[in-house]
Amino acid sequence: MVHTLPYHYWSQSVRKHKVTKVTEGVRVNDGNLNSWKRAVVSRSTSRAPVTCSTLHGEIANGVAFLQDDHPSSSSSSTSSFCFSHTTPNFIRVAFVNMLNKQSISGIALDSAGLVALADLSTISQRTALTGSAIFFDIFMLAPGIHRQQAASEVNGGELPTTGAMTNGYVFRVENQGTVSFLQDIGEPGCLVTVRVSRRDREGFLKILKVFDGGFAAAIPYLLGLLLTPAALIILGVIHDFWAMGVLFMLMAARLLNVVVIRRRSVKGWKGAPEPDEVGDLLVLLSQDRWVRMRGLVDDLKEVTAGQWLRDQTTYEGFATSFATLLVYVSAALASNASTVGSLIMACLLLSSVALLGLCNSWTDRLQMFGCIVYQEGESKKYTRRLDMARELIKESGRSDWAVNMGLVVGPIEADTSKDSEKVDNVTVNPVELDYLTDSSPV
Repeated sequence: MVHTLPYHYWSQSVRKHKVTKVTEGVRVNDGNLNSWKRAVVSRSTSRAPVTCSTLHGEIANGVAFLQDDHPSSSSSSTSSFCFSHTTPNFIRVAFVNMLNKQSISGIALDSAGLVALADLSTISQRTALTGSAIFFDIFMLAPGIHRQQAASEVNGGELPTTGAMTNGYVFRVENQGTVSFLQDIGEPGCLVTVRVSRRDREGFLKILKVFDGGFAAAIPYLLGLLLTPAALIILGVIHDFWAMGVLFMLMAARLLNVVVIRRRSVKGWKGAPEPDEVGDLLVLLSQDRWVRMRGLVDDLKEVTAGQWLRDQTTYEGFATSFATLLVYVSAALASNASTVGSLIMACLLLSSVALLGLCNSWTDRLQMFGCIVYQEGESKKYTRRLDMARELIKESGRSDWAVNMGLVVGPIEADTSKDSEKVDNVTVNPVELDYLTDSSPV
């Protein structure tokens, strides 16, 4: 048999020590009726304030709902300080169940903190795309925090051969961030043209660098920054201080890595300045991907010459090692969090890495030392590598860069409009100019 028992209690209001009197009806089973009566009588006599945790413990024995002053109204609530009389019953019950630390029965989430130990490269890829790190990144808590210093490995060890079509000089691009970006936009058998331009921001305008990678890419990034404060607020409401401590430890590890990345990404040697000189580079990537980089010579040097991330100093190595230990210790301490706290931490980490992955995939521009690298126009497909080389030789007016890069075996006249080419005053078929030795042309 089920009884409906009206009683009065005092619940906390928005301000501390301020109470509000409400009338509530509670449905309880026969076995718990006497205990509920005693609680109601004691509550009505003492008029002591009811804490949120006490209210949750009482509601765990039954389903509580508020009754309106009018008998015809059946709207219910879990607590007067959270909902109005017009709030649907299922929302009230669901909210109280969520705030109840023991509400998820039969589910163990003690190992939810292990999600932070996943060796994902999402954060290091973001570092390569932005060329550095900002302090707002500490609110982006995603798996792979301890792998951020591996951003210098995003290129997979590839250092592509590059030729300057303006002076014939051939070198290698050793900027790992630039190589990784060119690998992403390159297509096999196609020539992709990118433009390099300068975009320096000083002072307060540096905060707008978030949008330099594209407006669409900034939206998931900004949403990801809001998840961590929201999670901390919810954990504070349910008084799950273990879970809050775990998140603060992850933020501390993130902060140490951000500081080290900012120190390592300081611009170093870039060669002698060549103001107002226009450059034109051809980059030969693996898998027959060809990228043409155009822009001012000084801007091209910023993204291709010298070093991007210098080696760590001794103290920087200590800092990153301590940050890695913080990540592992936080995963170990996460088992002390409540069930709801563990669920919130797991959802935070998974949601953040998903949003950061979207941000990386939607980023169509590389930021590096105050310069922006972006694709210009559509890629152009060629049936043979030689066709691409001949076209660029004709456009640049010289062939020494192609010879030095191994695209052709001898000097070629700039005028390649005829069906044959002259190599050392000998007329040969263009197929023979290919650097391959087999009989099938590429």
